Amino acid sequence: MAHGHAHGVRAVDRLAYRSGMRDWNAAFKTVLAAGTLGLCLAADRLAVSLCVIAACAALQRVCGRLPLRDYLGLLAVPLGFLLLGGLAVAVDLSAVPAGGWSLRLPWCCLCADADSVRFAAALVCKALGAVSALYLLALTTAAGEWVAVLRRAHLPALLCELLYLIYRFVFVLLDQSGRMRDAAGARLGWRDFRTACRSFGGMAGNLLVLALRRARVYDDAMAARGYDGALRFLEEDKPVRAAQVAGLLAFWAALLALAFL
Repeated sequence: MAHGHAHGVRAVDRLAYRSGMRDWNAAFKTVLAAGTLGLCLAADRLAVSLCVIAACAALQRVCGRLPLRDYLGLLAVPLGFLLLGGLAVAVDLSAVPAGGWSLRLPWCCLCADADSVRFAAALVCKALGAVSALYLLALTTAAGEWVAVLRRAHLPALLCELLYLIYRFVFVLLDQSGRMRDAAGARLGWRDFRTACRSFGGMAGNLLVLALRRARVYDDAMAARGYDGALRFLEEDKPVRAAQVAGLLAFWAALLALAFL
């Protein structure tokens, strides 16, 4: 992938295979991401959230060798939703001006105060810290590896296989929808709003039929290859290093110190 903005499921999967943390033990990365996520949410402190955001970005850049521009591009989508949610939390509607700041509109007043802004900022940072912790796993671990971790954690085998198959089938649908979109564009299917609505409806209907057909074909292909109800992956031996465990414990200790100081 060229160095540029990376968006979408394809980019996440591609970056996971190219990550510098690809040779880290998958179970260790799962514990790192889950533990960091839990500490970020349980601490409920702005300093802890900012530390998690900064530490995850540094790990992705230094250990994962992920360009900062790509990482920020991936964070931009959830950050946009979080900022909109934070704005809704910080701002209140009132018939008359109230709070520390107010903006009079023809039909109401938008009001906010310092406490609501601080609360909204802390909430956004906490959610962004949780997203950063999840990205730490998603951008460094291939799908087959985290499914194997879930299986070793004694999750039902059917659930693990459905997760993997659905994840992989997303790419099939994305590829087909891209081809349909290009074909519709070549026939001027997006030239105006009415035509675009008709093209979108036809594309959605065709995609449903094609998805059912592809699912049947893939099921036959799996059965022809001896599928007996269990997906098996060739797993590499990736031992956990002492330096990684020491770094993990030091990081968690720093988060706990920030939470209680």
